[in-house]
Amino acid sequence: MGRPFGVPVYVAPSWFLVAALITWVFGDQIERVLPELGAARYLVSLFFAVAFYASVLVHELAHTIAALRFKLPVRRIQLQFFGGVSEIEKESETPGREFVLAFVGPLLSLVLAGVFYLAMYAVDPGTVPGVLLAGLMISNLIVAIFNLLPGLPLDGGRMLRAVVWKLTGKPMTGTIAAAWVGRALAVTVLIGLPLLTRTGWLGNSTAGIDGFTTVTDALLAAILAAIIWTGAGNSLRMARLREHLPELRARALTRRAIPVEPDTPLSEALRRANEAGARALVVVDPTGDPTGIVREAAIAAVPQHRRPWVAVTTLAQDLNDGMRVPAELTGQPLLDHLRATPATEYLVVEETGEIYGVLATTDVERAFVKAMARPSS
Repeated sequence: MGRPFGVPVYVAPSWFLVAALITWVFGDQIERVLPELGAARYLVSLFFAVAFYASVLVHELAHTIAALRFKLPVRRIQLQFFGGVSEIEKESETPGREFVLAFVGPLLSLVLAGVFYLAMYAVDPGTVPGVLLAGLMISNLIVAIFNLLPGLPLDGGRMLRAVVWKLTGKPMTGTIAAAWVGRALAVTVLIGLPLLTRTGWLGNSTAGIDGFTTVTDALLAAILAAIIWTGAGNSLRMARLREHLPELRARALTRRAIPVEPDTPLSEALRRANEAGARALVVVDPTGDPTGIVREAAIAAVPQHRRPWVAVTTLAQDLNDGMRVPAELTGQPLLDHLRATPATEYLVVEETGEIYGVLATTDVERAFVKAMARPSS
């Protein structure tokens, strides 16, 4: 939809479902205040849905601007079912920055609610502008209050995480605490929201509550609870991922490789590799510079009886700059390098350009799964 501050904004398909739902529900509310509009009330309601999500975009832009201010890259902003998300690629370096990064979103929603409240004084409450401003004021206030609830993945959960991180000195402890509070919050929403509606504690009238309304409230509560519960679990998994990332080291995962000339028969190249205890083959030119990596899958596809007649160069993948991995890369920089140039094998080189070995993505994936299976410290 655009690139404010250089960050792409996307609208998920689920947004259209929510926009239709808001148009329908808010249209019925408008009919009670402005019955003379007739079917045109749905056009007004659709405008409200778009304006509301524009407010959500402003909320997410607050997070994005703060992240960019702290030199944290933001991959994208996505507007989706029940809100939006700013995909920040790196962890905040300090709990103070984490707190600020989380707080600016609800703060801006509160500011927007205040702006719409003041604007209501300039219009007649019984008009279309009055109804729209009142709706936007209330919706932004709800967004701010809901996001300030102290459980992940909500902004309030990130603020709680920052506080626990500050007190304990351990970001993982903060994440665990905020995630479990988020799960408790999900259960509370699942049970409490329908009860509050049924009892009228939310200020609504209980006289018109029927079976359809009850089912609708329960469904809404279940969706919200599922989103919060799933988000809390994802936050735990992402924190565990970041905690174990330093264990991924290119040098430790690299297979020993031997250089072979392009016209070397595959059987001979494999014999040399077995003698040297190597598990990979690198094709080199007459000067010894690497030109390609013999793919493991290609080797496995050649029958034994054909290997004496197949030259290794026919099974090699040509090297490009992205397939050369510095031996000292670890953690997130290593994953970023591999993600930038997808391949099955990479040539690992020393700072001098000397061949260190071959890194297979299967080995990285296996090490990653093994690290994630270990309990957090």
